[in-house]
Amino acid sequence: MQSYDFIVVGSGSAGCVVAERLSANGRFSVLVLEAGGTDRRFFVQMPLGYGKTFFDPAVNWNYKTEPDPGLSNNVDHWPRGKLLGGSSSINAMVWIRGQREDYDAWAAAGNPGWGFDDLLPIFKAIEDNEAGADEWRGRGGPVHITDNRTRVHPLTHRFLKAGEQAGLTLNQDFNGKNQEGVGVYQINTRNGRRMSAARAFLRPAMKRANVRVETNALATKILFEGTRAVGIEYLRGGQTLTARAGREVILSAGSINTPQLLQLSGVGPAALLKNLGIPVVHANDHVGDNLQDHQGINYTFRGRLPTLNQILRPWWGKMLVGMQYILTRGGPLAMSMNQGGGFFRTDSGQTRPNMQLYFQAFSTVLPRVGERPILTPDPWPGFSIGLSNCRPSSRGSIMIRTKNPLDYPRIAPNAYSTNTDVTEMLDAVKFVRKIASMPAMAEIIEEEVLPGPKCTTDEELVADFRKRSGTVYHPVSTCRMGPDASQSVVDPRLKVHGLSGLRIIDASIFPDNISGNTNAASIMTGAKGAAMILEDHVG
Repeated sequence: MQSYDFIVVGSGSAGCVVAERLSANGRFSVLVLEAGGTDRRFFVQMPLGYGKTFFDPAVNWNYKTEPDPGLSNNVDHWPRGKLLGGSSSINAMVWIRGQREDYDAWAAAGNPGWGFDDLLPIFKAIEDNEAGADEWRGRGGPVHITDNRTRVHPLTHRFLKAGEQAGLTLNQDFNGKNQEGVGVYQINTRNGRRMSAARAFLRPAMKRANVRVETNALATKILFEGTRAVGIEYLRGGQTLTARAGREVILSAGSINTPQLLQLSGVGPAALLKNLGIPVVHANDHVGDNLQDHQGINYTFRGRLPTLNQILRPWWGKMLVGMQYILTRGGPLAMSMNQGGGFFRTDSGQTRPNMQLYFQAFSTVLPRVGERPILTPDPWPGFSIGLSNCRPSSRGSIMIRTKNPLDYPRIAPNAYSTNTDVTEMLDAVKFVRKIASMPAMAEIIEEEVLPGPKCTTDEELVADFRKRSGTVYHPVSTCRMGPDASQSVVDPRLKVHGLSGLRIIDASIFPDNISGNTNAASIMTGAKGAAMILEDHVG
């Protein structure tokens, strides 16, 4: 049996940071187990290449949800990264921290050290922001943040102007003092390449003699001696292997795989485990419960001005932008599809923004089975205004189906299962149409393609977003943090309640979702979690 000080399960957004920080002082040996393979792939490193990885089983778990009543019984596609860097290697790279109130609510719920003022220094230390350092932004950190204000498609500026005409302010930095308004999104890239957690943290750590990374290594069971985690059993190359952790086992497998591994190992809802013949090590009904996710939808328009469709669709256009990218690391392929966006309130009773906007200067209405056609958009000048809810009240669950670790778990999002979520989304889609009706946009819109002008009544609008919306890939909270062992899975120091030698450090510990994209918060969680481990083990 191999033996290490720490075993980190998962090399995703948080796990990469944990491995780098725990190994930095040279005192501790660290084993990282990653179920997927390498991140050294062209379409992983090229920012807009995530359209090619959206369904690619070589780098993507390609999860499917249960038919969801809230989504007209649709089965939603949930891409999650299965490679070094995890989902930070296949996501859309929008760098958003969330709102101060999100984290202050975490602390107020009994999680000291997790308030915004506690976490801001960590966020700043992570970042190397191209816009420069200030009271809110960091400079010199491992994650390079690109300021795209001079690089976006011209239509993005029309969207921003329309947002202002609709009553929103122009926001130069969504990670600054205030999140509300419209603006250009910052993305985590550097020199035209994706700045994933693997590139920022794990690759440097892999050069150290005290770090071992095993790819294509699927963790199948946490090994316990009594209630103490002492190691991991895993599959690699057709063999069942074991590794022992002298100090701690750290689960950083994400909001799906972390609760799955816990349940397979006897930690979770007792009735479920007993029914599947899994011996109960520690009963906790909250493992896999409290699933939260942002739901999103696009409104798509046919325009009178050229969009990215006209350059990305034809073969000669692909050749031109391909050459531009290869020679200069610039152009559309070096960007995210979400170039602009913002945050707004659906009604005056909201004390802070509860909806997020996305502007995309291209469209993909025409169906292509098994592909997300970012690089082959519609043949006409199209663009989309998308949105997602920031703090939905609907709750779902992730539970194993069998005791076979190769079987995917049952994912039940329960989207739009509360009246509040339905009402907020109805108000939000009406506001999207308001933006589109403003002079800056209306003068270039030929027609609304989706859902189309015939969709007008509240009932029709609700039916439409139930049918067409789905995840924006931010599942969290399936092993939530809290001081009360009867209401949570980990304590504020991320130790699993009722067990020892075991921590969870990933987005599954979020007590509640944050207002915006979750990647930056996941990386921050990795940094904070690793710091707490070092506090406990460096005497």
